[in-house]
Amino acid sequence: MGIAIGAVVGGVLGFAYYKLVGCSTGGCPITSNPWISSTYGAIFGALLGGS
Repeated sequence: MGIAIGAVVGGVLGFAYYKLVGCSTGGCPITSNPWISSTYGAIFGALLGGS
């Protein structure tokens, strides 16, 4: 259960990072795409939630 909650929270935070910080030039591979930043956030959140 902690992994799923961590993944959801991480995904939301990854999307928030894209919206608030982001990368307007498109040169940043993670923060220039909302899908990628949300996925990375979800993976990181799942890792933290599982520990």
